Amino acid sequence: MFTAQFQSFDTVTRPAVATRVAALRAELQRRGLDGFVVPRADRHQNEYVPASEERLAWLTGFTGSAGLAVVLAERAALFVDGRYTLQAPEEVDITIFSVEHISETSPEAWIETHLSTRRLGYDPWLHTVEGAEKLEKAATAAGGALEPVEPNPIDLIWSDRPAAPLGPVVLHDVRYAGEAATEKLARVRPEIAKAKADVLILSDPHAVAWTFNIRGADVAHTPLPLSFAALPVEGRPSLYIDARKLSNEVRDALEGLAHVRDPDALTSDLSALGHAHATVRLDQATAADALARIVTRHGGKVTRGADPVALMKAVKNATEIAGARAAHLRDADAMCRFLAWFDRHAPRGDLTEIDAVEALETFRRDTGALKDVSFPTIAGAGPDAAIVHYRVTRKSNRTIAPGELFLIDSGAQYQDGTTDVTRTVAVGAASALMRDRFTRVLKGHIALARAVFPDGTSGAQLDPFSRAPLWQAGLDFDHGAGHGVGSYLSVHEGPARISKLGHAPLKRGMILSNEPGYYQAGHYGIRIENLLLVVEAPPVAGAEKPLNAFETLTLVPIDRRLIAVELMTPAERDWVDAYHARVAAALGEIVDAQTRDWLAAATASLPALR
Repeated sequence: MFTAQFQSFDTVTRPAVATRVAALRAELQRRGLDGFVVPRADRHQNEYVPASEERLAWLTGFTGSAGLAVVLAERAALFVDGRYTLQAPEEVDITIFSVEHISETSPEAWIETHLSTRRLGYDPWLHTVEGAEKLEKAATAAGGALEPVEPNPIDLIWSDRPAAPLGPVVLHDVRYAGEAATEKLARVRPEIAKAKADVLILSDPHAVAWTFNIRGADVAHTPLPLSFAALPVEGRPSLYIDARKLSNEVRDALEGLAHVRDPDALTSDLSALGHAHATVRLDQATAADALARIVTRHGGKVTRGADPVALMKAVKNATEIAGARAAHLRDADAMCRFLAWFDRHAPRGDLTEIDAVEALETFRRDTGALKDVSFPTIAGAGPDAAIVHYRVTRKSNRTIAPGELFLIDSGAQYQDGTTDVTRTVAVGAASALMRDRFTRVLKGHIALARAVFPDGTSGAQLDPFSRAPLWQAGLDFDHGAGHGVGSYLSVHEGPARISKLGHAPLKRGMILSNEPGYYQAGHYGIRIENLLLVVEAPPVAGAEKPLNAFETLTLVPIDRRLIAVELMTPAERDWVDAYHARVAAALGEIVDAQTRDWLAAATASLPALR
């Protein structure tokens, strides 16, 4: 019997949006405001937020991981990216909210058009300094004004708002971290001095978790302890975390590193830094506008830039890399058992999307090492696979039918590493067009996997590698080709990513995904995803610059039945055969006997061209 313990399939009931929006407008009117900005954010700009911070979902019904709404007296809009253009109109009452593609109409452009001479409110704890500046510029251009609002008006009308989380904090052993917290703090301090700051505020809980070698349980699927930290260039750091999350053992360990302070003390400590005319460094990606306002209001100076911890965390050390390889081997065993099971049962036409999600999570739990899934599994059959971030519910659940493509995008959290893998598989015979599209996606995947590039190359420069085979047919996909991945932390990690907006240089030791796709709305979706480790490239004769390459960490067969061999170059066919040979060698003695037979067929060499 398969079960899912880390994810549910409950149907999200559309909230009484009209009533809630009316209540918000009444509260705004009481405060003399003409509108309010509602981001999908918490005080740390986390991707996954606790239930108590899901203000956007509570107000609009939209459950995606990224979005923003602007509510004015007469109109309202929800802004989403390309991942959610199909999902959002299904979840939101479009008679109240217009759904806007953020790359076509930005919130700022919409505000300039619709605000007029009015007062627009925002919660300074839920927007970065840069985000607030953009909103202020838009409001001013419209002839209006942007005003900070505390407390958040939604919190005043959200009568059954959940309590803030109190997930227990645990120590992340150095055998997984590879470096003691004292050594990490020593590495960070010179970066604070280099930034000409007196203190660095860690506003990203991922950075806090990495720096102090702790993990938590405050949000789903990412072992985060919601917290802040202040790291002075000289002296003892301060860690702002709810003491109720700390056992005596954990508190003793942390007090050996820092002053352990109540979260409410952050405001008074920032005020004191302001009064002392200190220079405070804030992370431009995650620091709330409220932090900057507190410091400057009391006479201090704020500088903004990249959090130095973000890059340190992204470049994995030897222990973390070894852990990642072990985690991927373990995960591949579970994935292969799942795919073998799927191939035995799916052609009968009696499996559902939920059946597949529950089975895969069970196979992962059977490893004995699973701590959580790294995100809710995306398991879409037929047209559901065309919804990039589809989440199956009991209401949407459909039977996986022969002749369809099935896409499953999933990952796991293990103490030694985080995984993320997507496979698209044929259920029965696939059409020639499906095989053409799959092969073009695969060609882009291979181009990225085989890339050799100068040190300092950014993800934006590599992104076209994954798209060129689709572009040649007038096709594309509306998401990035890859994102950074943490080490028993977030499955989506900065600063590097492979996308049109990925301008951070790729460094050796970073782990990123390789996931081009193609989506035919209403019919099928295709995505092939492996995780890659940035490594030194093999020597190239005459090379004038240091070169990097990728090592593929994921060890899961790619569905050979969907490959149109005639579209592949000899080098691409060789890559597929070499990859499958590596998978077979790594897993052949690990998987069970039944899966071993499936693996042999799944990793056989591609058929020769006729």
